[in-house]
Amino acid sequence: MDSTGAVWLPEAASTVAGEVDALFYFIFYASLFFFVLVTSAMVYFAIRYRKRGKRVLTSSISHNTALEVTWTVIPTILVFVIFIWGFKDFLNLHVVPRGATEIKVTGQKWFWSFDYPEGLSVVNELTVPVNKPIKLLMASKDVIHSFYVPSFRVKMDVVPNRYSIIWFEATQTGEYNLFCTEFCGKGHSEMIGKVNVVTEEEYEDWLLENADPSEGLTMEEFGAKLYKSKACVTCHTIDGTASQGPSFLGIYGKNEQLTDGSSVLVDENYLRESFLNPAAKIVKGYQPVMPPYQGLLNDKEVDALIAYIKSLSQ
Repeated sequence: MDSTGAVWLPEAASTVAGEVDALFYFIFYASLFFFVLVTSAMVYFAIRYRKRGKRVLTSSISHNTALEVTWTVIPTILVFVIFIWGFKDFLNLHVVPRGATEIKVTGQKWFWSFDYPEGLSVVNELTVPVNKPIKLLMASKDVIHSFYVPSFRVKMDVVPNRYSIIWFEATQTGEYNLFCTEFCGKGHSEMIGKVNVVTEEEYEDWLLENADPSEGLTMEEFGAKLYKSKACVTCHTIDGTASQGPSFLGIYGKNEQLTDGSSVLVDENYLRESFLNPAAKIVKGYQPVMPPYQGLLNDKEVDALIAYIKSLSQ
């Protein structure tokens, strides 16, 4: 448990987190109070009026107007308080502040991709400045996903063919967990990312550093970096073990059997096609679950990944 969190809640690290937590605790303690009250009354009455001795007729009193009005009015007031409070928090979570930085979020099996206004595209790692409102414009390329950052108390379904919008403003620097909370297939539990909250100066440095992430690296080294940053590691191992896709170890130069009964030589053309249009040729024994990376990889990144895979076969 974090020092700023609670037993059942992670640390609060956004401007809306405190409001969400306050409503949560109000509902929790009100429910706890009435649970104890009702349960205690049940136990008391069960003991006090348990059957004993001769059978006697019950009272002719059929109801108590004051009691019935009380147990109707109090819950009604509580329901209205929770509704108004919750609606206020709902508006706070959905009305984006003026001047917020907009980042495009795409969910697909099984990773998140983030497109920045500066032209950067990053997978599974959202980097944002502290104390700045961030607007997320989100959509899915396949099935329903759900974007959830527990420490920010923001959660929103991401669906195909339409945009979802959510925003947050982080209040402290650090690294925070990002999950998909909508079951989206076999790799759902591996659809995990992180949100890096940094100072504004560090954010500007990060943008400059990632303007050309290949600087100072060989093609094989750049490809190894892309293998992780583009989420290839989610489905393809580099140690020969089976996963949701073929292992990259020793695959270059092999003849792979396809589901249609034909075979294909794993060369540069095949690898390029597999990145950009993976459904074109499906290796026997695997499902066509890989999303297309068209638009997520530029030519240099494709070449770097090919060089990396070739290095694993040497």
